[in-house]
Amino acid sequence: MSLLAHGLIHTPLHFAYKRKSVNYEHKETFHSHLGIEILYIHQGRGTMIVNNNSYAIKPGMLCIFQPYQLHHLQLEYDDNQCFERSLAIFEPTMFDAHFEPWPALHAFYNYINVGKLPYPCLYELDDTGMLDQLFRNMHELIPTLSESDKREEISLFLVGLFRAIKQAWGKQSEQPTADHGRRRNYQVEHILSWIEANYKQPFRLDDMAGALHLSSYHLSHLFKEATGVSITEYLITRRIHQAVLLLTTTNKPISWIAEEIGLTNNSYFCKLFKTHMGITPHQYRKKWA
Repeated sequence: MSLLAHGLIHTPLHFAYKRKSVNYEHKETFHSHLGIEILYIHQGRGTMIVNNNSYAIKPGMLCIFQPYQLHHLQLEYDDNQCFERSLAIFEPTMFDAHFEPWPALHAFYNYINVGKLPYPCLYELDDTGMLDQLFRNMHELIPTLSESDKREEISLFLVGLFRAIKQAWGKQSEQPTADHGRRRNYQVEHILSWIEANYKQPFRLDDMAGALHLSSYHLSHLFKEATGVSITEYLITRRIHQAVLLLTTTNKPISWIAEEIGLTNNSYFCKLFKTHMGITPHQYRKKWA
């Protein structure tokens, strides 16, 4: 699966309640969204990678992914384990006005949208029943809504959801510990950090291997085993991700954007972008605008 941002321009809410995956049918690579994603995990085990850190996936955890934030879930399906989650993905500016009557909640909403969050997930929530109830109520309500009522009901759902998240956030005393239980994850974090610092430059696997004091074979093997994608695939994803960000938040010429993400050949960049996003950079920018 390539890096695809959910089309939230015409869809106010991408929603699911207790969606289940078994037998490795949910295989996710690094991706991002144009909006905020709230992910609540009912069942599942594995590793989540976000901001070049890894976190243990556990039942009852709540994950918050900000707009354009690359993230990845590597799931474990051994012993007939099931991955069950509820999620809501939405464009935050679309509902900002609905939070204005409550200044403290509005400030928290904006903090989640654009603030520098110290961690992307909350563990051991006190009241998981409230979150489940919010998602279940919305799940039952959506099929009954007319188009004229949909925006209002979605805003009420989000107000309730962020009120619950704000209460849980205030009780989180410290940042969740990154999952360094396995040496493999620790090394992958270093690989991701190296790519983050160097993805705008021409890439050579031998240069990375030398900088990280690993053999090229071991480097490639452990990254693919931990993430499900090759280093080259991730590097392309990271570059396309940055291109999407620049296309939607700046007026820079497309040729400049190509150079900024480490591709000096503009034609190759346009071809690569279309392969991963389905449309050209110009079409993407026009659609977003």
